[in-house]
Amino acid sequence: MTRIDTCPACGAGGLEVFHRAAGVPTNSCLLLEDPEEARDFPRGNLELAFCGACGFITNVVFDPSRAEYSGRYEETQGYSATFVEFGRNLAKRWVEAYDLHGEHVLEIGCGKGEFLTWMVEAGAGSGVGIDPGVDPERLETGAAERIAWIADFYDDRYAHLQADAIVCRHTLEHIHPVSDFLHTVRRNIGDRRDAVVLFELPDTLRVLREVAFWDVYYEHCSYFTIGSLIRLFRSCGFDVLDASYAYEDQYLLIEARPGGSGDDRSKLSTDVADVAALARRFGARFEEQARAWHDRIAAIVGRGGRVALWGGGSKAVAFLTTLGDRSLIDVVVDINPRKQGRYIAGTGHPVVGPETLPDLAPELVVAMNPVYAPEIASALDDLKLSARLESL
Repeated sequence: MTRIDTCPACGAGGLEVFHRAAGVPTNSCLLLEDPEEARDFPRGNLELAFCGACGFITNVVFDPSRAEYSGRYEETQGYSATFVEFGRNLAKRWVEAYDLHGEHVLEIGCGKGEFLTWMVEAGAGSGVGIDPGVDPERLETGAAERIAWIADFYDDRYAHLQADAIVCRHTLEHIHPVSDFLHTVRRNIGDRRDAVVLFELPDTLRVLREVAFWDVYYEHCSYFTIGSLIRLFRSCGFDVLDASYAYEDQYLLIEARPGGSGDDRSKLSTDVADVAALARRFGARFEEQARAWHDRIAAIVGRGGRVALWGGGSKAVAFLTTLGDRSLIDVVVDINPRKQGRYIAGTGHPVVGPETLPDLAPELVVAMNPVYAPEIASALDDLKLSARLESL
């Protein structure tokens, strides 16, 4: 794809590139059956640019044809008790807050379908989930007869799918023309001013502050702070009811209804200048952060120790790709049985179950997400492993 020079969120020009990375795997949730295929996985480039008008961040050289979303896409975190508790509580909260009992829910980008199932189990009357990688056979629920599934991308062809609530979780960051997409959602709602729109996506402010290079990867072509997200929703014809942080401040939640006052008054609207400063700092400190992790792990390996990563998703792909030296990490652990026995895109590291760790006897286990550290620590205790656990 040719480089874009205007902001996909607000249309302003003058995008400022603050971070470049070449040769990153174009998918981070596809696990391969063969290690050689994994090492030879297609790669693309990142050029993250900041919009000084609205605060939105995008990869200006993103090519959507290179990111695959299909039945091979294994993004679910539904094997984690921590994540399931969070998801069920959020589903229940939204059903109760917007009185969705007995109402119809449309979920755009429903993944494997867990969240829509939890909403129906929490009291929503029925649902439709649309996602190219949906696999309803994997779900066990008594609500199955009240949910329909469509294996496809959402667009104007599905304008007839009217609903009382439109849910979209961890999808908007995968969409490059974000304003076009949100305008499509608003247009397809039509005159239903009582419909509620509920989105969840990663918070980029945390990524910038922590210089979290493991949270930057090819599929994520769009990066939002709470301010840029509010601005986008208002510009696309929505009244923002609430915008907040969740999941130990890793996620943004935005709740809105059709309307659109067009104003930008909100104590939650992040100052664009502050985000610009953090973006420039990210570019300057990226190599420093990556080198620090490389040297820490290399020191362990140099004295004969072994290191494992825990979490075989996107963060692991970004971390390993940036680390550069494949020999520093022995294995990637994941509790999702569908990932085990497969290989990480880009580096070809094997994904194994926790039960294999006693044979490896790692000195260090790096948790790809601190949210799961208590879960991982408990699993290490069960395995009687004395490995040191550190989180990104």
